[in-house]
Amino acid sequence: MEEPAVSEASFCLQKITITDYCKDDYQYEEVPADDEFSLQEDDEDLSKALQTIQEQTEDAHILALQSVLTSEKSVSEIPEAMDDFFCNFLVRLGMSRTLDCFQTEWYELIERGAFKAKDVGLVPTVYTQNQQLQAENMRLRKDLDSYKLAANKAKEAFLKMQKERDFHRMHHKRVVQEKNRLICDIKRLKAHYASYEPVLKQLTEKYQNTLRQKMLTSLERDRAVGQVTGLQATLHNLESGYAVQSPVTKAAHERKKGLEGPTQKALREARQQKMLDAERSSYGPVKDSEKTGKRYPKDSEFPVDSHADPLLARAKECTQPLKTGVYKLGNTLKVHDLAVSCLAVHPQRDVVVTGSDDRLWKMWALPDGNIIMTGEGHTDWLSGCCFHPSGTQLVTSSGDATVRIWDLSKRGCILTLEGHAQAVWDCSWHSCGDFVASASMDSTSKIWDVNSERCRYTLRGHKDSVNSIEFLPFSNTVLTSSADKTLSLWDARTGLHVQTFYGHLHSCNHATFNVKGDMIASCDSRGVLKLWDIRQSVPIMSVDAGPRPANQAAFDYSGRTVAVASGDGSVKVLYLELGQLSSLRGHGEEEVHSVAFDHKARRLLSGGADGTLCLWT
Repeated sequence: MEEPAVSEASFCLQKITITDYCKDDYQYEEVPADDEFSLQEDDEDLSKALQTIQEQTEDAHILALQSVLTSEKSVSEIPEAMDDFFCNFLVRLGMSRTLDCFQTEWYELIERGAFKAKDVGLVPTVYTQNQQLQAENMRLRKDLDSYKLAANKAKEAFLKMQKERDFHRMHHKRVVQEKNRLICDIKRLKAHYASYEPVLKQLTEKYQNTLRQKMLTSLERDRAVGQVTGLQATLHNLESGYAVQSPVTKAAHERKKGLEGPTQKALREARQQKMLDAERSSYGPVKDSEKTGKRYPKDSEFPVDSHADPLLARAKECTQPLKTGVYKLGNTLKVHDLAVSCLAVHPQRDVVVTGSDDRLWKMWALPDGNIIMTGEGHTDWLSGCCFHPSGTQLVTSSGDATVRIWDLSKRGCILTLEGHAQAVWDCSWHSCGDFVASASMDSTSKIWDVNSERCRYTLRGHKDSVNSIEFLPFSNTVLTSSADKTLSLWDARTGLHVQTFYGHLHSCNHATFNVKGDMIASCDSRGVLKLWDIRQSVPIMSVDAGPRPANQAAFDYSGRTVAVASGDGSVKVLYLELGQLSSLRGHGEEEVHSVAFDHKARRLLSGGADGTLCLWT
């Protein structure tokens, strides 16, 4: 048989040239490190396909190496016999009859000895290698087809990525242009704003100065009117021969030596005149020190309790409380950075003072919330504040164990009262304006004389911290509430204990009188609100608004509505005639520390731990 000719297979491989676009002259703008870009789904599929092709190529290379090694081993170690080679050849071509004839004739010739040993030996290695090369050629053709397909896909993906790159490059240039335009606009606006900023600053300063001047002018006018009215009343009393207290209290206390308010001066002069007349009629003239009969000549006299309460007329005007559901959140003012711990409403004007844990008190105009002035001087949190009856002065108490009196016309502190051993929780003005009461954590309360600048009496009797203190309007009676779960009434003229109210099961946080002075509202640390009849000294109503603490209570001018600052972030409003308790929410979940009604009974104000002041109308 003729040996088949072996031709060497030649392959024409396609070469794909990829242009290097990384060295172009386009300058990209720096992109921040936090910008994140995600591949699209097509790009992800492309990356997966390329990875699969790469893995297939590696596997094919490994298989090719293995096949070559195997073929070399079979050729060298297991050479194929001549008859086996022809049989395998005919079987592969499917020539079965020829195979039968070949086997019959081949073995007959071998038996007759027609073939030599070299003719029936092994097949030359060239034939075996030729078969292996043919198999390798077929496998490589298949690999070539698969590589062509992968190359076409890669080319299409590359063209697509080029188009996307060009699109993103164009988009990037457009974004850079927009950014540059916006930068130019911002610079222009900044320059425009800078040109207006001095004018705005001047207008703001003028507006603030105008507000301050307006407030100071009003205070000066009120003080002048009070002085004139007091002098007229004093003159009238002197002419009539009776030393009766004038219904209008003095407006302010000057701290200069020998200068007193008109009411106190008139009372002292009338008293001295009566004593002088009596002495002259019996023993002749007396000395000045004997005229006063006091160790401290500047000490003020407590007014008589029979003086009429002018607030009752206002209470009569408010014959009916606001109906249920009328209170709605009208405005919320951010007044402090820290919690609002106390607030006080001006007795005549739409002005409120707020005290805070930031050691400051601030005065605000209602309802817009324009700031009028700020008081700075305490070295610890503020706990209480109260206006002078004329509205020209302010008293504040603080955790620094001091009580400070501020002159609003002078916009500064004019007197600091020191004497408490621990933090002062609350303070209150007497209706005559000459005395201040303070309650402290040291279990005592004090009555301070503003004219002589000293403590007149120390009220001792509570066994724990005294949390609140208040004068009964136009009276010398003082009400205190304590952490020993009791309320107490005191006589400010003597400093003696008068009455104790028992009934609370937890620490009493606050207690207050109604306008008529015949009822007390008190609240404790478990949210229980109690109403007391002063004459019978027994609770007439108890309302559980807990379990969060009730921090402060306040009556409206009708005496039929009570507001409670609750620790659950709400203001509880109790309508006595209906026996209904409602909740007003405006401070979120933050604790409400203080509540008060304004002087016209049109608004309810509340201060919370979130540093806001809520106006309910």
